[in-house]
Amino acid sequence: MDLSSVDFALILFVLTLITGFLWCMDRFYARARRAPDAPSPWWVEWGAAFFPVVLIVFGLRSFIVEPYKIPSGSMIPTLLEGDFIAVNKFTYGIRLPILNTRIISINMPKRGEVMVFQYPLDPRQSYIKRVVGLPGDTVEYMEKRLTINGEKVDTVESGKYLHRLHYSPKYTEKLGEAAHDILIEPEAPAFVRDVMNYPFRDNCAHNERGFSCKVPEGHYLVMGDNRDNSADSRVWGFVPDENIVGRAFFIWFNFNDLGRIGSFR
Repeated sequence: MDLSSVDFALILFVLTLITGFLWCMDRFYARARRAPDAPSPWWVEWGAAFFPVVLIVFGLRSFIVEPYKIPSGSMIPTLLEGDFIAVNKFTYGIRLPILNTRIISINMPKRGEVMVFQYPLDPRQSYIKRVVGLPGDTVEYMEKRLTINGEKVDTVESGKYLHRLHYSPKYTEKLGEAAHDILIEPEAPAFVRDVMNYPFRDNCAHNERGFSCKVPEGHYLVMGDNRDNSADSRVWGFVPDENIVGRAFFIWFNFNDLGRIGSFR
């Protein structure tokens, strides 16, 4: 699920540098050398005026919260196509903008949290999935049932979900402290197609019943809630810690369904 690219962050960073340079030039150089009643050049005036706004937006987006739009259905029923979500950027630590290098550790991802991260095979893209396996975990997904470190994850059928003009069985699954809903298509095969040759591929075994993986240190195993319609760690591998962006925590808008505002788990 491609949410966005880092291009906007880079553009915002460049704008912050440019407007900041113009503000400094006006504040510490040009203003002192022109007549008291002389107007500032338009390009200096506009740049200096926009600098505080651009700086605040850049700071909020880089360190506090960042908005994303959901473009596909791999996280149905938790997140729908068209949902606008807010992502907490500091819950997993403070990271340098653009480089995404963590400089201050705060919390580590927990099982069951919905995490945004840079796609390991193309860091220019941001993906969103649910954290299933932590570093050191052994995760099995056999016959469409999840087992972590030898213990089956509580999963209870909880009705039907109207999905793409047909009803899919909906299950409530409990990972960590919170429960969430998932979809499982009974007619879909249990095995994973088109598995890539990703880093630490030898940690995983795939067969006709599903897969089993040992999560390497410094990495996470993630899956979509729409289990049979999600390309995730089962296909392209583990998420390195350095690729983490933040934790999704709030739906703040959906043009097609205003009732979704605030709903999330």
